[in-house]
Amino acid sequence: MTQRVVLVRHGHGPNDDRVVNYLTEVGFVADIRKPFAGDTLGDITDDVAGTVIYGGMYNAYDAALHPFLNEEYRWIGAALDAGIPMLGLCQGAQMIAFHQGEWAGAPDHGRHEFGFCEVTPTGADPDFMPGPLHVAQSHFHTFDLPRGAVHLARSEQYENQAFRLGEKTYGFQFHPEQTIEGFRRWQNEKTATYEQPGAQDRATQDKLMYTHDAAQAEWFYTFLAGFLGRP
Repeated sequence: MTQRVVLVRHGHGPNDDRVVNYLTEVGFVADIRKPFAGDTLGDITDDVAGTVIYGGMYNAYDAALHPFLNEEYRWIGAALDAGIPMLGLCQGAQMIAFHQGEWAGAPDHGRHEFGFCEVTPTGADPDFMPGPLHVAQSHFHTFDLPRGAVHLARSEQYENQAFRLGEKTYGFQFHPEQTIEGFRRWQNEKTATYEQPGAQDRATQDKLMYTHDAAQAEWFYTFLAGFLGRP
């Protein structure tokens, strides 16, 4: 049976991130769904090997304003019930926490993480991240940890950067899936964010990106290999 990983996206950008690259390389089907554009997510069937909930522009708490989020919350609940591997990235991590009854939104300090910021493992799971790592970031929202979750990583500006819920559900506030080409698109699209407190200037981003992107990629591909395995 062909195994697929359901990728829940919140935009129409190119499908060239590291999750898609990994799935293509090892032989999974990347089943890309866009509920914001009218796609449904169906049910968890035997051929679903896992799911990734991507980042995006939508607030985790805005299902009344964006009813398609209800379909995503239904899917998150079904994935948790089925015990399949699930990874939330940025908005996706916030949605998993919100689904579990926790707060998600903009913190009072109003600072943005836009650039390549250092995250530090908490040590709660020594196998998760061997040491501090600079990773791609683009957000100004955060979340409270779901009850029972293991706190895996933090940054200077945002305490909750990664968690594990149970054995197979992860949430990352950062974007290790983003390639240099993808981050370049963000730099060109999100020019207003440079004016926000906490955001790195473009020269700093470029320097850190070229210094640390290879290590980010190596770490994330190793994570995906353990998280999803091979079909």
